[in-house]
Amino acid sequence: MSTINKQAISKLKREFNQELQSITNWWCTNGPDVENGGFIGEISSNGQRIYDAPKSIILNTRILWFFSEVALFNACEQSRAMADRAYDYLLTHFDDTDQGGVIWSVDCYGDLLDGKKQTYAQSFAIYALSSYFALTGKQAAIDKALTYFDLLELHTHDNDRGGYLEAFSQDWQEIEDMRLSEKDANLPKTMNTHLHVLEAYTNLQKYYPTTKVNNALSRLIDYFQGSIVDHSNYHLRLFMCRNWGDHSQAYSYGHDIECSWLLHKSLKALKDPKMTVKVLPTVIKLAHVCLAEGIGDKGQVLDEIDIKTGKQHTESCWWIQAEALVGFLNAYTLTGEDEYFSAIDKIWSFTQQYHIDKEQGEWHWLATCDQDKNDDIYKAGFWKGPYHNGRALMEALKLLEEIDV
Repeated sequence: MSTINKQAISKLKREFNQELQSITNWWCTNGPDVENGGFIGEISSNGQRIYDAPKSIILNTRILWFFSEVALFNACEQSRAMADRAYDYLLTHFDDTDQGGVIWSVDCYGDLLDGKKQTYAQSFAIYALSSYFALTGKQAAIDKALTYFDLLELHTHDNDRGGYLEAFSQDWQEIEDMRLSEKDANLPKTMNTHLHVLEAYTNLQKYYPTTKVNNALSRLIDYFQGSIVDHSNYHLRLFMCRNWGDHSQAYSYGHDIECSWLLHKSLKALKDPKMTVKVLPTVIKLAHVCLAEGIGDKGQVLDEIDIKTGKQHTESCWWIQAEALVGFLNAYTLTGEDEYFSAIDKIWSFTQQYHIDKEQGEWHWLATCDQDKNDDIYKAGFWKGPYHNGRALMEALKLLEEIDV
């Protein structure tokens, strides 16, 4: 039986609400590009606005998702205005009216830089547009999300072997370099892309349920249960060939714990009792293994572990701590085991001390204890928006409301 008291819950609620407001204020103040429209492509670690930086679909959709959800969460009119801004920019500059889907990046003026169709990016567009529809009720937003869904199913799903392929040219032809980023292996199927297709389809089914999305979501959960989760150790297989052969060189603790709670959320959207019985043990085991193997000497969740050497990468990234807050809190609500709540307390203390910039706002990409004087990773940019940390705080606050103490 849990021994967590009301004071501990109240303290987390207060601090999470305060930090959510701080993140919202930072992005409202610093994010808009008043010179060229939309949002600034990059803001340095010391707050310098890089007005000529390229703008990515990932940053724009993460901003759209965050402000849509935080406006729903707090009934904030300023956040709604930011969501409107991101929605308008997406349709004007990232939506490919000729070939369909969203392009990868534009320059600071909104002109095409890279038109490739990354499955990961289409998923974030669906994710964001679903939340924007929930906020505004705009039929055009959900119609666009459903159009992107149909394009993913048509062009990216592997009808022979199952799963979703990584990337295509602007006109949806196969391409040689499918990598999401330079650090990734060039393989046709990845855990990361499937994870974000999962969250997109979950959000779409949550806010605009249809039979076709429901069926695709069910099939996708099966891909995780059958091919992506390694049931011999309850880590995720990161990189796979077309026939699902595993080519992973590491296990990612951050993705393991993120997948744990996202899988559970997908089960709740699916509302299939048989699937829930089948997959819920996996949800808990992913969290259990992350807690058992992936905690650093300061209570933080580590980055990853090399499969061959067993060497752990000890650096702390902001997004991993954010996802761990939700993942372990979700595991606590499912099991009532205090070890998960204790882990949350340590992760949050670590995040407050080493990731949150108390002077200038937002979170450092790398924990300050892992930085040296040469590190200068942006506060906002191609890959970093208010999505991981903002989402973690909202999801954690919702979960805290479920705890009966």
